[in-house]
Amino acid sequence: MESWLIPMTNEKPNLHLIAPVSGQTVDLDKVPDPVFSERLTGDGLAIRLEGDTVLAPCDGEITLFFDTKHAFAITTSDGVQVLVHVGLDTVLMNGRGITALHHTGDQVKAGDPILQLDLDLLKKKHINLISPVLIVNYDRVRHLRPRVAGCEVSAGMDTVLDYAV
Repeated sequence: MESWLIPMTNEKPNLHLIAPVSGQTVDLDKVPDPVFSERLTGDGLAIRLEGDTVLAPCDGEITLFFDTKHAFAITTSDGVQVLVHVGLDTVLMNGRGITALHHTGDQVKAGDPILQLDLDLLKKKHINLISPVLIVNYDRVRHLRPRVAGCEVSAGMDTVLDYAV
């Protein structure tokens, strides 16, 4: 077990989210948008996106997919809703530069590709690529523990958030 994870002694196993994108972890307090830094949308962490594919951070059903494709939510079998928000101002792109590979209602597994990004276009348009990964209904979870800020993580490989229900 990685040292940053909280050991839990209850009968349910640790649950975790994997990195939906590759990049460097960022503490939510440092995200330059009060909706995220003040945890108005949920609790978790952010990742400074470096890759062009966004993966499912957990198993579940896609229960929300914004028309502009900049964010989606997956609800786990335990009822935990996980929001992945790609970049801070991607909504301004109105879907340009983002291709959805799944839709609302689809069942997905952790690591399944959800979005394909035109990273060159997003960078050309000066989109802030800090991407929050949040548990929206964090009142349903205990021991919420994000990976420390400043860590390089690989999409689909590294655990970025540990919690229990």
